[in-house]
Amino acid sequence: MRYVTLTDVFVHPIAQKYLKRSGIAHAIATAYHAYRLALQHSVNVDLATKAALLHDIGHYEWYSNGTWDYEQYKQNDIHAIKGAERAHKLLIRLGEHPKNAKEIALAILLHTDSYLPEGEFKRKPLQAIIKLADEADEEPGGKHHYRKIDNALALKKIKQLDELVDRQLQQERLDDII
Repeated sequence: MRYVTLTDVFVHPIAQKYLKRSGIAHAIATAYHAYRLALQHSVNVDLATKAALLHDIGHYEWYSNGTWDYEQYKQNDIHAIKGAERAHKLLIRLGEHPKNAKEIALAILLHTDSYLPEGEFKRKPLQAIIKLADEADEEPGGKHHYRKIDNALALKKIKQLDELVDRQLQQERLDDII
């Protein structure tokens, strides 16, 4: 059962504020990558697409002398920590099941190694998928955050992804019955 849809999340003013800051086109592309990866790895597509859509909502804009400073961002950013908190709060506010909200927030928290200590870190499948989905859409120098998408097209793509998620969840329920 889905408590909150991607559309519910996407149209919320708080999500819009932070998605615009981190790049709506990137967020949507990452959500589609997460859907595909979740299918391949038998991970819940609802949780994966929500986590991927919200994975960068903790971004802070790092500027030096009026221009984006990618090096300063790479050295100092902790966007995954702030993003996990924002996503959790938003999802709870929208009516997401608390357990789901926590799993999504943890996947956001662990989608990047940029602030983690050196060494290998073992992620759960949902967490690994969000990391892989984000990496699938990356461009050098953080340019993926600056791709543009028309608002109407963005909403259309979110609704289409909602339909894919709904169909997949219905199919899984049917498979459980049969």
